[in-house]
Amino acid sequence: MTSQAALTSTVQPDVFSLIERADLADSTKMQYAKAMQNYLATGSALTDADALADYAHGLKHSSRAFLKSAVRLWARQMAGTLKAGATPGNIHQVQAALYRFEAIEAAITVSQSKGTKAHTWLSLPEVKRLLDTCDDSFSGKRDKLVLGLLVGAGLRRKELSALTFADIQTQPVKRRKRTVLAVRGKGAKDRVVPISKPLARAISAWGEHVSHSGSVFRRIIRKQSICESLSPIGIFNIVRKRGEMMDKQKLSPHDLRRTYAQLGYEAGVPITQICKLLGHASITTTQRYLNLELDLETTISDFVPFE
Repeated sequence: MTSQAALTSTVQPDVFSLIERADLADSTKMQYAKAMQNYLATGSALTDADALADYAHGLKHSSRAFLKSAVRLWARQMAGTLKAGATPGNIHQVQAALYRFEAIEAAITVSQSKGTKAHTWLSLPEVKRLLDTCDDSFSGKRDKLVLGLLVGAGLRRKELSALTFADIQTQPVKRRKRTVLAVRGKGAKDRVVPISKPLARAISAWGEHVSHSGSVFRRIIRKQSICESLSPIGIFNIVRKRGEMMDKQKLSPHDLRRTYAQLGYEAGVPITQICKLLGHASITTTQRYLNLELDLETTISDFVPFE
């Protein structure tokens, strides 16, 4: 075994433990782990860039993307561990190993889509129809509040799943107080999201059922019993179910997050403010949510006679 290989073999972390500890949605972790399991089942090693490239070439786009992300997670952890263990005596071996992990990261290529996608936004009447699918049962009240905070606060489903009653706070605004959500977003970035009085009242009313403590949203099983916290997958299923009830097939939580941004923009909220409320690092990302490059109000087709 070469000195470089010996060095590498002593720092290899368990890729599945890394995936489990990563700041990712549970559904994403499952996809990463599945992609990694399928690759390792071929008998090839993660350190074999050529084998990775050959295997990934035969995968469909989504599977290749999940595998690339899982490999990147592992390779960067490996690189970080190697750097931490660098000494004057092994610096050349460490540098060679780092180049190797850069090659492993680059072995899987995933083409990015270009142009403008047709996304789903809801109009205000459609938002009302969506909320009206919820009745006054325990599950109906919970689902309405789930939908309300997705479209009325722009939260990601993982953020909503992690929301606790301790995160519901009030802050002074001139001569009154405003209810806000203390949200921990992607990359452990904190942000404050103000909400409307009706949403604040709905959270308070829902809290009566769960003692105003712990997770805001819970699973509800038979006989309307309230259990532990609701997972991101559970939130996805609620949105999909309620969307189908209003003939909006394949509605997702992210569609409601986009709707939050679009309704705010149409109401005159500055895009810089929308960016902060969504927890985006760049206004460019927020602009993609709003599809500002395409004018949907007036188009060439409106001037072509077709009767």
